[in-house]
Amino acid sequence: MKYYKKLIGKRCYLSPVHIEDADQYCIWLNDLEVSSNLLIFNQQLSLDREKMILQDMIKNGAQIFAIVDATNDKLIGNCSIFRINERNRKAEVGIFIGDKNLWSKGYGTEALSLLIDYAFNVLNLNNIMLEVFDFNKRAINSYKKVGFKEIGRRREAIIFAGEKHDEIYMDIIASEFKSIYIKKFKA
Repeated sequence: MKYYKKLIGKRCYLSPVHIEDADQYCIWLNDLEVSSNLLIFNQQLSLDREKMILQDMIKNGAQIFAIVDATNDKLIGNCSIFRINERNRKAEVGIFIGDKNLWSKGYGTEALSLLIDYAFNVLNLNNIMLEVFDFNKRAINSYKKVGFKEIGRRREAIIFAGEKHDEIYMDIIASEFKSIYIKKFKA
């Protein structure tokens, strides 16, 4: 698959999503070790359903990107900006690194930083929110590194493997974010 470097980091870059990558996303999202950290953990995804989800998100205005390893141009995950409200300049984001060999190596943090830079400095958004489960410590630490702050919790809202967990809401606003990528284009 050929990927196009829309936003470029040191470890990875973001490319417009290919519907053909739905097969790889299905493999990752049906792996409970990957999906247990995502809001879709209780869904079974067929190839047709994953393609439909991607197409529907695009049709509804979502900005979806493939996360690609910069060293070998290999697909490693996905991230998106969705529920974009242009009037109030707010949206939500989601991200996952599907390649488990690359977990805890900084790829997610870098990809999210690129995505947030794009959201604030290209899409002109002001507030970005995300949801995360309290047991996903790796993701919470990554989000904090990017600048997200906890804004609330829905207590015991998730029951997974017989245990109750909080759903954490985090956000970041444009004035709190330090652009690394886009600032190099400013004269």
